[in-house]
Amino acid sequence: MKKQFEQYKKLYITTIDFLMLLLPALFFWILWSREINELLYVDFKNKGNWLIVIFYVIVLAIMLHTFRGFKIGYYKIASLLISQLLALICTHIIIIVQLILMVGKVGAIGIIIANMIGLFLINWIAISCVTIVFAKIYNKLMPPYRLLHVYGDYQNNLKNKIGTRSDKYTIERDIYIGKPIDEIKKEILLYDGVVLNDIPSEKKNELLKFCFNNGIRVYFIPKISDIFIKGAEELNIFDTPLFVCKNTGLSIEQRIIKRLMDLIISSIVLVLMSPIMGVTALAIKLEDGGPVIYSQERCTINGKYFMLYKFRSMRVNAEKKGGAQLAKKNDDRITKTGNFIRKTRLDELPQLINVLKGDMSFVGPRPERPEFVEINSREIPEFRYRMKAKAGLTGYAQVFGKYNTSFLDKLKLDLLYIEKYTLLLDIQIILMTLKVILMKESAEGLDE
Repeated sequence: MKKQFEQYKKLYITTIDFLMLLLPALFFWILWSREINELLYVDFKNKGNWLIVIFYVIVLAIMLHTFRGFKIGYYKIASLLISQLLALICTHIIIIVQLILMVGKVGAIGIIIANMIGLFLINWIAISCVTIVFAKIYNKLMPPYRLLHVYGDYQNNLKNKIGTRSDKYTIERDIYIGKPIDEIKKEILLYDGVVLNDIPSEKKNELLKFCFNNGIRVYFIPKISDIFIKGAEELNIFDTPLFVCKNTGLSIEQRIIKRLMDLIISSIVLVLMSPIMGVTALAIKLEDGGPVIYSQERCTINGKYFMLYKFRSMRVNAEKKGGAQLAKKNDDRITKTGNFIRKTRLDELPQLINVLKGDMSFVGPRPERPEFVEINSREIPEFRYRMKAKAGLTGYAQVFGKYNTSFLDKLKLDLLYIEKYTLLLDIQIILMTLKVILMKESAEGLDE
């Protein structure tokens, strides 16, 4: 059943994606034709009505794509539902603003908002039902891939991470890369796929070619050099394929646009969040009477130091004895208020001031402490590469990683961001941050 379904998998997922857009479009059409269109001074006719619905579908599709709401068979159902909820919220906010401007009647604002809230609830239920039903059908048609785990000398917890997705993958055997390469090749043929877990490049390349030749899927951890190649450009001026890695970080025009976006977004968010920041500051002060703001030296672009601002989430002098250290699970240094603001990311809000000052960008690599930069640079010399971009309030590693993600993996995520940077990627990361705030595991501290 699995092999038969494999060739139709993309068609199946595309059909579901189409259905997730079709149902909301249908309900929006009904609402538009029966309620909203009548509020206009001049009713839309024929093509005008179609354009309104098409615009709604386009916005919804962009938001579902941005929040990864289309990824049935890829993410867990709970994660998909959160993505779709956020996509619908953003879509309906945009459409509400559009409709209010189109109607132009103050008295119609309440009617528009009430109708759109109703539409939001109907569409949320419809998309959720489609997701739950078809995701379960997908899981039955596509049982977990049986994988061979080929590992090297570097110790990591990749196998355990893969084990958390037992709905998608099952590692049935481990084999050390030191075994004869022909023996490993014979084993690979017995499985649906192979995981190449940080093995030497020469053997990885040989196994990649072997798997390509035999149509076997491969999962592998990229080396730092692989990430540089991912950001390379094709140079088609000779009859020999040639790639160019410019290795300059962000271009001058990208930095200018990024800075303008930082100023605009941070100013707007600072104004909107000022009431919440005031309540947070009051709660911190009332709990133990200590200072509200905690400042700490951090590193940004080109290794420059700056003072980062955060709402204090730990008791005063929390590092007096142990020195610089990351937060752990059930860390007794964290206050009650601090525990809440860390989980909800409210402790990060004062960094908006850092963004306005130019110390940080809204999106970029996490600003690390000089002590950790020094320690990690000794263990991972490439760690300083991440400082080719200005540190960020949120970022690629913050969205797709966790607080307790290893420094090596954070480095690779940051380098991926630098190599594939675009303004649209920044916008996507900012929106995805909303989802991360709702995901508890993203804020987990380190194990003891």
